Amino acid sequence: MNWIWFLLMGFSLVFGAINGRMGEVTDAAIAGAELAVELAIGLIGVMALWLGIMKIAEATGLVRGLARLLKPILTRLFPDVPGDDPAMGAITMNLAANMFGLGNAATPLGLKAMQELQRVNPHKECASDAMCTFLAINTSSVQLFPVMAVALMAEAQSAEPTWILVPAFLATLVSTIVAITAARTLRRLPFFAISNTTESGEAEVQA
Repeated sequence: MNWIWFLLMGFSLVFGAINGRMGEVTDAAIAGAELAVELAIGLIGVMALWLGIMKIAEATGLVRGLARLLKPILTRLFPDVPGDDPAMGAITMNLAANMFGLGNAATPLGLKAMQELQRVNPHKECASDAMCTFLAINTSSVQLFPVMAVALMAEAQSAEPTWILVPAFLATLVSTIVAITAARTLRRLPFFAISNTTESGEAEVQA
């Protein structure tokens, strides 16, 4: 990702110099930096509100209740993870944060879930099926209420910032179904199998 940003900035500077528009490039960079700061400060309130709500939900047991509610689904999606393992709780927290569209606020919860999944991963050098499935779900993430998107539209003075609720839910629902299907399909391909060496020295392939 660092290389992508480096190339974008490099190409901008090169083409700006070639076209004699370095002044405009500089003005755009300064204006973009100012807008980023204003936007970040404007989102602090929303982020603090929903992070606080998530903490309250965790302390009052609502997260555990949500985990029990989602347990039938999660046990099917993550059959290799015990139902009462802390990894399930971390996954539930991340899913809840993503359902409310908290964006970057859900990242620490996702990292925690990945750490817990790595703990129960029998092949530490490779990502497990559970880790790949979680990554697919986390990336697509069904959003019941995209808080960050609504906040961004409100900051941009949109007349109807909540009009995206239904389209966002339908779009993310479809993307999550596609992501889970892809993860389930790819895991069956020999190319993604994990090769081990048995005690006798013979190669063994496990799905």
